[in-house]
Amino acid sequence: MCLAIPGKVLETHLDHEMRMAKVEFGGIIKRICLEYVPEAKIGDYVLVHVGFALAIVDEEEAKRIYEMLESMGGLEELNDPPESERPPTQTLWRRVEPSEAVSLP
Repeated sequence: MCLAIPGKVLETHLDHEMRMAKVEFGGIIKRICLEYVPEAKIGDYVLVHVGFALAIVDEEEAKRIYEMLESMGGLEELNDPPESERPPTQTLWRRVEPSEAVSLP
């Protein structure tokens, strides 16, 4: 089952040509992509699924959905996992010194 959680857009900005926002979910603020709802503006309520705003809803609908999800315990994914449950961070790249470089055929 997929959940879209309503949140309020607090600010918007561009990040590498992509429209992003800070969105508040009951006191928790997350960074969200607004590319699917380019008309969203500060003060709007958006439905968010896995970091993407998918639709704009009015405040009353957002409040109703949020309260329903809260009563079902469906807001747990907003909380960051405890440090002990986070996967180890990995280095995705590193600088290679000329002496380490390998020639390709």
